[in-house]
Amino acid sequence: MKNLLLTLFAALLIGSTMAYEPPDEGMWLPMFVERLNYVDMQEMGLQLTAEEIYSINNSSLKDAIVGLSGGGVGGFFCTGEIVSEKGLLFTNHHCGYNKIQSHSTVEHDYLKDGFWAMSLEEELPNKGMAASFLVRMEDVTDSIIPFLSDTLTESERTAAVRKIRTRLAEKAEEDGKYTTRVSSFYGGSEYYLFVYTVYKDVRLVGAPPSSIGKYGGDTDNWMWPRHTGDFSIFRIYTGPEGESAKYAEENIPLKPAHHLPVSIDGYKEGDFAMVWGYPGGTERYMTSFGIEYKLDAFLPTLIEIFDAQLQAWKVHMDADQAVRIQYASKYAGLANAWKLFLGQTRGLKRLKVYEKKQKIEIAFQAWADAQPETSEKYGEVLKNLEEGYANLTNDFPVLVYTALAANSPEILGYAAQYGQLLELLDSKADDAIIEETITQLRDGMGGHFKNYYAPADEDAFAALMEVYHNNVPLESQPEYFLELVDDMNGNFIFLADYVFNNSIFESQDQINAFLDKPKKKTLEKDPAFMLSTDFTNMMGQVMGQYRQANTQIGEFNRLFIAGLREMKPDKVFYPDANSTMRMSYGSVQDYIAADAVFYDYFTTLAGVMEKEDATNDEFFVEEKLKTLYANKDFGPYGEMVNGKERLNVCFLTTNDITGGNSGSPVINGNGELIGIAFDGNWEAMSGDIAFEPELQRTINVDIRYVLFIIDKLAGAQNIIDELTIVDTPKHTKVKTVNVKAKAVTEKSIE
Repeated sequence: MKNLLLTLFAALLIGSTMAYEPPDEGMWLPMFVERLNYVDMQEMGLQLTAEEIYSINNSSLKDAIVGLSGGGVGGFFCTGEIVSEKGLLFTNHHCGYNKIQSHSTVEHDYLKDGFWAMSLEEELPNKGMAASFLVRMEDVTDSIIPFLSDTLTESERTAAVRKIRTRLAEKAEEDGKYTTRVSSFYGGSEYYLFVYTVYKDVRLVGAPPSSIGKYGGDTDNWMWPRHTGDFSIFRIYTGPEGESAKYAEENIPLKPAHHLPVSIDGYKEGDFAMVWGYPGGTERYMTSFGIEYKLDAFLPTLIEIFDAQLQAWKVHMDADQAVRIQYASKYAGLANAWKLFLGQTRGLKRLKVYEKKQKIEIAFQAWADAQPETSEKYGEVLKNLEEGYANLTNDFPVLVYTALAANSPEILGYAAQYGQLLELLDSKADDAIIEETITQLRDGMGGHFKNYYAPADEDAFAALMEVYHNNVPLESQPEYFLELVDDMNGNFIFLADYVFNNSIFESQDQINAFLDKPKKKTLEKDPAFMLSTDFTNMMGQVMGQYRQANTQIGEFNRLFIAGLREMKPDKVFYPDANSTMRMSYGSVQDYIAADAVFYDYFTTLAGVMEKEDATNDEFFVEEKLKTLYANKDFGPYGEMVNGKERLNVCFLTTNDITGGNSGSPVINGNGELIGIAFDGNWEAMSGDIAFEPELQRTINVDIRYVLFIIDKLAGAQNIIDELTIVDTPKHTKVKTVNVKAKAVTEKSIE
């Protein structure tokens, strides 16, 4: 009778807390679209066949989706989409920001003024940028799980999995033809092989000025309403025979298997929308203990460290245009993460995510305890997760303050690169080996100092050393660091001044002089090098306990997810994002942000003008843009509404996305590009942990605004001419749009 009551109790809890997700929720593997998602998508407005969406034998949507990385396929920083027969690629402005910055100088400030290549010859190569296309994905779970004994410890299991994954990945490479990766899903319960073709010649074609591509700056970041033209344009090149090749003048534009047609027909509320891309990571199966850890340790630690560094940099960036260019990309990336963490903290608390997770756990524990076999397997799972997160909460702050606050100053990070040279000098290695190491250090020097400004780093150093000293127990701080603090009477400005005035790593000239005549004693007495070495050693001391806690969490998180799936066998559980290709689907929708706060699903160019603030560079508006607006010179990209001409800038959809989806295409039911995803909304910043269907929205730049900027503002007709532009009106009267480009212009009556 007791077991029966427990079973009934569990069933009631499960039914009330584990309902089937709305169709908007989930980042789905495209290989399962026909089996899991296709019917729902058709009902919402999809007009394509399953084969047109994902196919390994024929051209399909997947062949137009690109993962952008620094060279490999281990983690894509953004997504892009192919939009022409010549390998033209659209992504976000903030995804291309680093490359735009790398080409910028005070004389040619492409961040401020924008950049437009009017011919192939003017396109700019980008070192360290790669574009990956998925060839196929394959379930290899049965090639891994059966070979893992239940008697293995978690570390032994990890080692065994790594060995099998490496073997499977290497076999699929086909002697270097492909780049491969085997990724884990559901905490390590399933494994999939991903096979890619990677192209390493990616060139910058176009970027709007930051006053458009970054309009609203940090103030509007993660916020709605939004008026940002967040896009940039690249092109992928191949070798003469279409093969993957490094940059060479003889390379030719990629001939893709598929490119997305571009729709200028627009959208209306409720219209179907797909987002494809490479979302980086979610934690949808995190427990309440993980939420506590996030709020008590993880988020406040990172917020404090990032804030200190940003404030120090900002003073110098505001004072000097050259420094602004040097630090633009670094600052933007750090500021984005800082505001994300602020929003996550707010969202987790405001949306009571902890309490929602607890309800799921009560249901899980009741189900596990109801039967002897489930109790034996899952009964202690939550207890072990609670213990693991408690240990992590204790260890994380010390580790991260040491890793970030103590190592984020660029002078320390750069000094650490000379550790190998010290070892060679200390061991009196062969002169040829020492010279080879010196050559490598000289080769990397230019890249570091190109975007380095010592006074900005010195101020950041002072701020971060103080944060570190105030938050880490004295027994966990290096002896040399404490001696410096004592010598300077706790004045961290004086400490920074001493380190920078007595270190060779403060300037390129000093390092070159050292490398001309390298001496072991010079490094051993250099304060920046000494601090870097001591902090690295201290990190190693605290890393062990942190790894142990993470191992425990990983093991029991895998069991928790397995138990959830066993508990609800009729429910389809989507896997967490892990930088593999995913598809999400939803619709164009508005939302209510709070009591009496309603947000429409689109913004217009009028809003750009309303936000203009001549005293704030985040809200600067180009004179030409103001003229185009005043004359309502929107070309075929505007629309007539109630007798007034308007141009949409951004719009909202209910798609489920996360970091890595930046630059993802927003695709309508006909498989046409209608926008580029670039952000989430402030009210649902906890969405990586718990999807909020009523609040969570994806913010997208309208593709018509993108074309308007390229055409009307930049006059880059060569880019417009490449696109397949589709206008399929859905109005009761015939509407014909004469697009100057190579467009598909149709007439239709609804």
